[in-house]
Amino acid sequence: QVQLVESGGGLVQAGGSLRLSCAASGRTFSSYTMGWFRQAPGKAREFVAAINWNGDNTYYADSVKGRFTISRDNAKNTGYLQMDRLKPEDTAVYYCVSAPTMARLSSGSWGQGTQVTVSS
Repeated sequence: QVQLVESGGGLVQAGGSLRLSCAASGRTFSSYTMGWFRQAPGKAREFVAAINWNGDNTYYADSVKGRFTISRDNAKNTGYLQMDRLKPEDTAVYYCVSAPTMARLSSGSWGQGTQVTVSS
């Protein structure tokens, strides 16, 4: 089982940037797919981005494609989500997730979440 702790959230103006980090403990992180989900108030949790174990493959929701970049540093057991050109609709709690495969991501290990608020 891997434990995940997100950081880097905060308040930013529209058009600004934030970089989220996901620190993992446990030996499996470097061999697992990791991803980011988000949940806005009153809305269902939604997929944001994912990256396979070695970083060769990345996947993005259409709503963030071209603005967000997912990456990982397995030597540091850490994943990242660089968020640029932020919009008010990006406001949500962002969760880091890790699982053996992309298909099992939503049922994997979850962090506690970090709040991102984008003001207009």
